[in-house]
Amino acid sequence: MVRRPTWGRRLRVPSGDVSFSSPWNTANPWICLDLLHPGELLKYQRPAFVLSLSSAPPPQQEKQAESIVESRRAGAIRSEPTIAEMRDMSDDESTGDTVSALGRLTAVIVLATLIAAFGSSFQYGYNVATINSPSEFMKDFYNYTYYDRVGEYMNEFYLTLLWSVTVSMFPFGGFLGSLMVGRLVNNLGRKGTLLFNNIFSIVPALLMGFSDLAKSFEMIIVARVLVGICAGLSSNVVPMYLGELAPKNWRGALGVVPQLFITIGILVAQIFGLRSLLANEEGWPILLGLTGIPAVLQLLFLPFFPESPRYLLIQKKDEEAAKRALRRLRGWHDVDAEIEEILEEDRAEKAAGFISVLKLFKMRSLRWQVISIIVLMAGQQLSGVNAIYYYADQIYLSAGVKEDDVQYVTAGTGAVNVLITVCAIFVVELMGRRFLLLLGFSVCFTACCVLTGALAMQDVISWMPYVSIACVISYVIGHALGPSPIPALLVTEIFLQSSRPAAYMVAGTVHWLSNFTVGLVFPFIQVGLGAYSFVIFAVICFLTTVYIFLIIPETKSKTFVEINQIFIKMNKVPGVHPEKEELKEFPPSTARQ
Repeated sequence: MVRRPTWGRRLRVPSGDVSFSSPWNTANPWICLDLLHPGELLKYQRPAFVLSLSSAPPPQQEKQAESIVESRRAGAIRSEPTIAEMRDMSDDESTGDTVSALGRLTAVIVLATLIAAFGSSFQYGYNVATINSPSEFMKDFYNYTYYDRVGEYMNEFYLTLLWSVTVSMFPFGGFLGSLMVGRLVNNLGRKGTLLFNNIFSIVPALLMGFSDLAKSFEMIIVARVLVGICAGLSSNVVPMYLGELAPKNWRGALGVVPQLFITIGILVAQIFGLRSLLANEEGWPILLGLTGIPAVLQLLFLPFFPESPRYLLIQKKDEEAAKRALRRLRGWHDVDAEIEEILEEDRAEKAAGFISVLKLFKMRSLRWQVISIIVLMAGQQLSGVNAIYYYADQIYLSAGVKEDDVQYVTAGTGAVNVLITVCAIFVVELMGRRFLLLLGFSVCFTACCVLTGALAMQDVISWMPYVSIACVISYVIGHALGPSPIPALLVTEIFLQSSRPAAYMVAGTVHWLSNFTVGLVFPFIQVGLGAYSFVIFAVICFLTTVYIFLIIPETKSKTFVEINQIFIKMNKVPGVHPEKEELKEFPPSTARQ
């Protein structure tokens, strides 16, 4: 007789006592059954089917659960039951509950995702692109302001240097923001850090918006550092926050949403940056100052949404607050089973304690995870995406696009970027992270190779500029499918709770330093190599593709601990951390997100 389980807790039964409608890994002798609240489902850890239970009181449902297992032993249920037969076991099919609440995408999760991504990730994309369109007007402002102060105009070198500093302060601020991630998310929480981060958006928005009235280009430079800090924090904290809110089967889709809002921010900046709108002598301060609006909206609405339950339970040790957060996120009352799962991870992580960046690099158990995020983040930024956008206007002009119309074609390219990122949201759980990375970097590699030849021969063959345009669009599509959205998602998935903040600090640092390096070095590469500069980016794309093919595992539909167990084998250590011998006792399928 199977022992009576505690309601809402985990029932462990021999796998031989349970039949499945699809193959099961019989190497694991135990299966976990989660008994949910009335009207919900009895669900297997990796369900080939689900058993819809009646809305009877819990004790009756517990007896029914035991009856199912006992009837299997007695041969009452054949070895390959159909879904229809499983549903027939319900006392009351009128409830229609055929999907577990654990995997449901509730309104609270959707709204929290949209507010977090719009208030933070959107600003990253907006501030990347917003400074390009009004650059000539801003340079004139720099020059006139300098003339009013000293009575003469800047020389060309000093003006170029000052503008380069203005542009490069954004990735420098992003680097500073990445260094702040670990301490802030551990002390303020994920949601708290996002709310605090709005300071670094509202203040610079005011500085940039009033810089013309104040006749101070220094205000713009300081503001660029501050919005860079905002982007550095948000690019790390938003994926972490959403990854810890989301159910396992929605983690990939929600993890791509921040990248979607980055691309939307770029597109909105390109549209507002049209000369007929705000990219003119009077409108550029407004264009720069609009970045504060999403921050104000996030500051108003995000406080009404839950903090990460994992942070509340593991960092704050507040089980009641974690339960309240989970109930709102999942849309149902009984969350004891998920609380127990988070506590299992906490018990497994206690031996490691706080993991700093230095400790992250020293731990053999995290060796391949750290190498992987460094390779992916560097590959994302060094693969030539900024160079493609730099060359785009020149390519469009050579293809016969009128100079006044190039801005519209550029905005069209931004729209393609948004569209493909939307597609990535829907296919990431279908095709998997690894496949999208391989596909994306392969497309980027091919586009760089063909673009090199097309640029070299565009003065010889009349139709080559059109090939160049096709390469630009192909590259944008490839990068939007995998290299842009997936690396940040993987940082959430391949690290456990105690090491995740430090991992995001490493990933963010590599991201922003690579971004800064490309912005600093590419102009010199472009002068020296011209069209052949894309050979360098093609090599980087190829090497990153090879690394992904050989090293990066698929993480789709796996729990954090299951993913970690894959890396255990790669790192050749006995447990998730060498100090944690207790994880040796965990069957792979019993540790869940």
